[in-house]
Amino acid sequence: MSRRHTPPVNSPTPAPLAARPPGFSPREFRDALGMFATGVTIVTARAPDGTLVGMTASSFNSVSLDPPLVLWSLAHRASSLAAFAAGSHYAINVLAAGQQALAERFATRGIDRFAGVDHAPGVAGAPVLAGAVAVFECFNRSQYVEGDHTIFVGEVERCSHLAGVSPLLYHGGMFYAELPLGAAPQLASENQK
Repeated sequence: MSRRHTPPVNSPTPAPLAARPPGFSPREFRDALGMFATGVTIVTARAPDGTLVGMTASSFNSVSLDPPLVLWSLAHRASSLAAFAAGSHYAINVLAAGQQALAERFATRGIDRFAGVDHAPGVAGAPVLAGAVAVFECFNRSQYVEGDHTIFVGEVERCSHLAGVSPLLYHGGMFYAELPLGAAPQLASENQK
């Protein structure tokens, strides 16, 4: 009579109940994040009292094609958080390579950021900035509080772009214009879309 050999079943490693404390300083974390090159956006809205709000953000990403969803995040210490959280709509204006001054303007505190800036009202009055390489006009679909930021998920109601216009890029604390290196293969996330 022969016996069958059954290999031992490997039990999975139990998942930890919580993350380990960081083994790095906030500065090290910030510097490492800065190595991820991003585009630069200005997120704009019309507050319930009619005031225009806007701020520079590089925390922008696509979420879904169907329905069309995008996300961005805002620090809890930002003075515009209440206006963005309460509003029904906002516009995400992706800046063109020649709009560095605009990015710096909307990152400056204590000024009228819209003074002299060419813009037009978009969906629900959210300002659309002239010359932006792309614009996503969004319904304020959901918000998630995580750490020291609120993540905003917007459902895109209208979008547009300027074909052939280079975007403004941000990397390691500096602005850049793109330098094409050749066609890239589709990324895994693009293959799923």
